[in-house]
Amino acid sequence: RCLMKYDRIYNFSAGPSILPEEVLESVRDNLMNYEGSGMCVMEMSHRSKVFQKIIDEAEQDLRDLMNIPDNYKVLFIQGGATLQFAMIPMNLMKNGVACYIDTGAWSSKAIKEAKKYGEVIVAASSKDKNYSYIPDCSDLDIPDDADYVYICENETIHGVTWQKLPNTKGKILVSDQSSMFLSKPCNVSDYGMIYGGVQKNIGPAGMVICIVREDLIRDASELPVWVPTYCAYSTHANNGSMYNTPNCWSIYVCGQVFKYLKRIGGLEVMNQRNIDKAKVMYDFLDQSKMFNGTVDKEFRSLMNIPFVTESAELDAEVVAATKAAGFDNLKGHKSVGGLRASIYNAMPKEGVEALVRFLSEFEANYKK
Repeated sequence: RCLMKYDRIYNFSAGPSILPEEVLESVRDNLMNYEGSGMCVMEMSHRSKVFQKIIDEAEQDLRDLMNIPDNYKVLFIQGGATLQFAMIPMNLMKNGVACYIDTGAWSSKAIKEAKKYGEVIVAASSKDKNYSYIPDCSDLDIPDDADYVYICENETIHGVTWQKLPNTKGKILVSDQSSMFLSKPCNVSDYGMIYGGVQKNIGPAGMVICIVREDLIRDASELPVWVPTYCAYSTHANNGSMYNTPNCWSIYVCGQVFKYLKRIGGLEVMNQRNIDKAKVMYDFLDQSKMFNGTVDKEFRSLMNIPFVTESAELDAEVVAATKAAGFDNLKGHKSVGGLRASIYNAMPKEGVEALVRFLSEFEANYKK
């Protein structure tokens, strides 16, 4: 079996997913008594000075990593990314019209939810080729009354990623970055809003981070009366993400990941690591006769790599063999089948190399 330190397996899960070992070690060491407080972060009051320092440092470290301009709010909200499928149209649909780009399972779900709150124009789609590419969005037909343009910048299930942002014709861009959050540098000013469920790349499940330009945050009194108080961005912005008890544990662990990313040199360094290890996997797929990638090369994700064999039966056989060898969660999403290797920030290059060695040996020895 291929094992990491502490007899840990190589975990290729799409989320909840692998975390940096040095972060887990720090969390372990502070579990029973966080920095002399006499208690675990999971036990302490969110109103305490100790936790206020944790959330303040987490926000500042994130701002440092992403160079977030001062006119953007950073919000830590419970509910994960899926809640944002509703909160975004609730808050940003002033005219009741928005354009969405359909590039995979998660943008499709966002479209379905947004239709409950206003008119949704699907300005472009790659559904015709099973979401294996990103459509040309250089000249979209965007109506004048559209409130925003929405994309899922990295589709976790289908493994496609945007290499160039769409031309929004001056409309604000909203991006779901869940499965690529903090994987590379990002010019926040290109967006009106960025959000990401943290469990895919930076922390424990149960929270989403929203980065929203201040002028887009409407007061709760300006929103339709049916919008729940909790679902107004102003509720979180005006209360420092502590309108109610937040996901203290997730905020703490995410904050530790932010510090880790700063220690290794920031997002430029992380991006190069991600490029290097993805190349190992894609180089293998490009020469293999048994395994085939499912995404056009130009739009391949650095985070989520779906691939298939000649049959569902062989796919299942490979999944079982990898699990027995110490590589887990390589089964493709139930909606698409096949296999998928999610190689987020915390996956070491050695893990990808070990997987490639195993798959190469499996292919060489198959039916011998």
